[in-house]
Amino acid sequence: MKKVSIYDTTLRDGTQGEGISLSVDDKLKIAVKLDRMGIDYIEGGWPGSNPKDMEFFLRAREADLEHATITAFGSTCRPGGKPSEDSSMEAVLKSGVKAAAVFGKSWDFHVTHALKTTLKENLRMIYDSVAYLKGKGLEVIYDGEHFFDGYKNNPEYAMETILAAQDAGADLICLCDTNGGSLPADILEIVSKVTSAVKVPVGIHTHNDGELAVANSLMAVRAGAVQVQGTINGFGERCGNANLCSVIPNLVLKMGCQCIPEDRLAGLTELSRYVSELANVIPNPHQPYVGNSAFAHKGGIHVSAMLKHPETYEHIKPETVGNVRRVLVSELSGMSNIVYKAEELNINVDLSHTNPETRAVLEELKDLEHRGFQFEGAEASFELLLRKAFNGYHEPFNLETLRIIMEKREENDIYSEAIIKMRVGQEIVHTAAEGNGPVNALDNALRKALEGFYPEIRQMQLADYKVRVLGGNDGTGALVRVLIETRDKHESWGTVGVSENIIEASWQALVDSIAYGLHKYSKNKEQQEA
Repeated sequence: MKKVSIYDTTLRDGTQGEGISLSVDDKLKIAVKLDRMGIDYIEGGWPGSNPKDMEFFLRAREADLEHATITAFGSTCRPGGKPSEDSSMEAVLKSGVKAAAVFGKSWDFHVTHALKTTLKENLRMIYDSVAYLKGKGLEVIYDGEHFFDGYKNNPEYAMETILAAQDAGADLICLCDTNGGSLPADILEIVSKVTSAVKVPVGIHTHNDGELAVANSLMAVRAGAVQVQGTINGFGERCGNANLCSVIPNLVLKMGCQCIPEDRLAGLTELSRYVSELANVIPNPHQPYVGNSAFAHKGGIHVSAMLKHPETYEHIKPETVGNVRRVLVSELSGMSNIVYKAEELNINVDLSHTNPETRAVLEELKDLEHRGFQFEGAEASFELLLRKAFNGYHEPFNLETLRIIMEKREENDIYSEAIIKMRVGQEIVHTAAEGNGPVNALDNALRKALEGFYPEIRQMQLADYKVRVLGGNDGTGALVRVLIETRDKHESWGTVGVSENIIEASWQALVDSIAYGLHKYSKNKEQQEA
């Protein structure tokens, strides 16, 4: 089994992505998570570039790491300068790391036009810089920046640059597709030539400008590379870096490589979402392997086959990477979708395709979707629909009357009040509440009316509220769809409402959100008592 080391640069290259920012505390937390996953190298930053990165390295010395090697990033010395007098080199040493990644120019165009120096001087800079850090006892990874573009333009010189690093004692030479424009065939051919020409191990560092960073990384491994550099979720400059959340399972499950302990693979989805959370980035639901939609099935024919054999429409078991299978319900659903969801919810009734109740639910679902409802993001509303159809479920409360008052009192000052009368069992409760808008007032009044009967409502918080206009040609008279996400300290759930009146659509979604939450608490209580 081929061993491929994983070099994570989320904390350095990943933070160069637009909208990505991590505090020192964030970086330390992520480093610990990466270490627990079995990542070999964690590139913490460029200690000579900013105080934050240097603080990370100093604090990382006390981090509880079990496996990973913390690595500093830096450049070769400047043209005409000595490494011992170079601030970037000295910052790497002051960081206290045991390993460093040093990048130099492999493309003659960059040497003459960006560095404004000679090709010979560039070779001297590479050799002296690597040799200097090796002389200080560090493990040195040499990153050949723009190597593939350089090789295509001047293969002889590109090879000279990495041979200079090899001769200086580099432990590994990483070939970088810095502009992200190479094709897999190019990577396969060039890496094959390099691995046959050098004596030290070779790594790969790709960018995703051609949507090929993962494919290019895998091709490099096939050609002989033994290290892959990348980032969690593909974070990085421009279009991002090679996504380790795809690279790792592809290496382990598809190519039979050893890169992280196989029993850690099940933590990949959690790691992906953890990094997104700390970076304050909404996770991409369509991300392979770890995305929320990676194992989501919608078409009725697909689900029918899945019930017989999951491998008919899944290339791996979702649990292998810590993800879960999801069956969606929509106007594309077949009977199998309804059967699957009912079984998933432990609704123990006749779920055969010939059961008229099952068919009636499917027809109602398609009618609701035709009217604008969407249950893909509102599975709580769909579960309530199923329970009403099969389980004899009844709402824990009912509306008697509702009045919304809006009053514009002064410039930019709008007053909203909701007056509500509810029936809970045999009791009637009549109350009112204000809000910063009609929906907020409605939510406040509903909660105020019910909290005396159901104190657990206090644990439910409205986390997101979305409104979409359906059929914009109708202007202000168009249908609107309201999607609400509600959250407690354990989980979140989505509900939906549709109407020409935004207040009515909001009411439908709000009622479902609280009704579902109460059902969830009741079910959990029954399980605990049992």
